[in-house]
Amino acid sequence: MRRSCLFIPASNPGMLQTADVYGFDSVIFDLEDAVILNEKDSARHLLKNYLLVSKLESKEVMVRINGLDSELGYLDLNEIVSDKIDTIMLPKARLDDLKILNDILSDLEIKNKLTKKIKIVPIIELAISVLEVEEIASMRRVSGILLGAEDLTSDMEVTRSEEGTEILYPRSRIAMACRAMKIEAIDTPYTNVNNLEGLKADSLKAKALGFSAKACIHPNQIETVNEVFSPSPLEITKAQRIVEVYQREKKGAFSLDGKMVDKPIIERSLKVLEKAKKFGLL
Repeated sequence: MRRSCLFIPASNPGMLQTADVYGFDSVIFDLEDAVILNEKDSARHLLKNYLLVSKLESKEVMVRINGLDSELGYLDLNEIVSDKIDTIMLPKARLDDLKILNDILSDLEIKNKLTKKIKIVPIIELAISVLEVEEIASMRRVSGILLGAEDLTSDMEVTRSEEGTEILYPRSRIAMACRAMKIEAIDTPYTNVNNLEGLKADSLKAKALGFSAKACIHPNQIETVNEVFSPSPLEITKAQRIVEVYQREKKGAFSLDGKMVDKPIIERSLKVLEKAKKFGLL
């Protein structure tokens, strides 16, 4: 389960060394946009060495590689795929790219004698990828999908706004596809790192559409994102009461506080409690 996913440039030794102090659920070590071209090789080596000694066992470790439209993406995979990482994040993901990535990971898992299967989180940053999102979400390795609104709006030749009207359709389609396939929809980062009220409002919009997490580009965004995407104390208390009555009465439907409680509400309550336990809220 994810709420907050923090991007950390793989070329920044200081941020790598302090990564384990932040309260994120997932960390995304970035070999792509955050690293300039002449530092790609050194960033890859730095990340590989860091992962050998990192203490992030309780966190999900993702790596955003460079795209597979250049040699850089293949170099990234050959160097950093190991049991130290959980997930590969692929930028500007297309369905065909993900099929290639799946085959590469299968080969590397055998070659490097990995003890686990590496997951994939594609970034939807192209208009054509939005049209492929249902097929992408159904791929077995895909554990979540990230919306990359900055590149997507550039591809669409529209202007990014605070209101986010221009990304309402891709947000909705990605969230629906992810929920249908029982994987996580991760919202695009909020780029004004000094506006925490704006971050909260943007996160609430995404949550209302069905997103379960949000990417962060600065550690100061983590607390707000975690708060928005966590069950509230009121939600937890209500869920506890519903589950207690359900377990006591063993009925598929019953009345509580004058309102009908049936299977969908019981299942939602169980999910609330599962999240609360996962995030240390119970």
